[in-house]
Amino acid sequence: MFTAMLGWFANQQLARNLARSTVEGRENTVKAFAAYVNAFPWQWTPAMVDEWLGDLRSLRDLKRSTIRSYSEAVRSFCHFATDPLYEWASTCEERFGSHPVQVVHEWNTAVHVQDNEADAKKRAFTKAELHAFFAHCDDEVARIRAFGRKGWLPAFRDATLFKTAYAFGTRRNETRMLDAADFGRNPHGAEYGEFGLCRVRFGKAKKGSPPKRRSVLTVWDWTPDILDEWFTDVRPLFGAEGNPAERGLRIGCQRLNSRFIAYRQALGMDEGLDFHSFRRSYVTHLIEDGWDPRFVQEQVGHDHASTTPASARTSALARCRRHLDGTVAAALESQNRRQS
Repeated sequence: MFTAMLGWFANQQLARNLARSTVEGRENTVKAFAAYVNAFPWQWTPAMVDEWLGDLRSLRDLKRSTIRSYSEAVRSFCHFATDPLYEWASTCEERFGSHPVQVVHEWNTAVHVQDNEADAKKRAFTKAELHAFFAHCDDEVARIRAFGRKGWLPAFRDATLFKTAYAFGTRRNETRMLDAADFGRNPHGAEYGEFGLCRVRFGKAKKGSPPKRRSVLTVWDWTPDILDEWFTDVRPLFGAEGNPAERGLRIGCQRLNSRFIAYRQALGMDEGLDFHSFRRSYVTHLIEDGWDPRFVQEQVGHDHASTTPASARTSALARCRRHLDGTVAAALESQNRRQS
């Protein structure tokens, strides 16, 4: 019975157009909860949820967002199992003398109260750190190549991916899914040539929606050189002619993470830096350089300004500084006029 319920639950989630990875994740979470409490859905109680989530926090030290996603998976399953339209409650009552109930409520799960609940440890690169990281990427390519090993090609590819992620403020999956055809000219930025913009086709999707698309304009003058060298000199060495990806298969997220961590550790940088730090750095550095916050928001594909908190704070400080500089300049000018 439980297996049948899970199968129908998965079908319902797929019918809502949720990603298969989301559906499989929820299904696995429900299975894990059932195994933990050693009980079937028609035997579950809110107290079981309390104990399960409490152990996840205390023993596994999971992130708040992860705990919330687990509780949401069980809540969604219970909502499905108790819906009279599917008749699971009446069937269980008839067969087992009990029926499923909703065991996940507001009073026994975490409430989402902040716009941004990212791990406070995670941060952007400083410009000096970023320069050191990219220099290390290039040094590794040269070192491996000097030994006559083919490993310099993957190292070059990964270095280009890291630089591209920063150049366009893209997420990890957005970066690895880029194709040669995704780069094009910007008529208002002719100086960037064939790499004036980047068309992101696999942006972060909303629930039940396809990947979100956006076009990101090139802003750094070094970006075309990086991409031109890759597409002209290095990518053909992979034997990828006629294939939009580097090889038959795209590089995996875990492979990117492994390379990033190895470089970070070699440089002695802290764990607050991860692949997403390229995107954080892109936002932070643009704002620090005086770019308009609204433009930055559009570049990274945020629907709401609150999703880009660094821009709000930094731009406010920049405006205060401009007003202060203007006030000081006006006072000095007035003093000079009086003295003259």
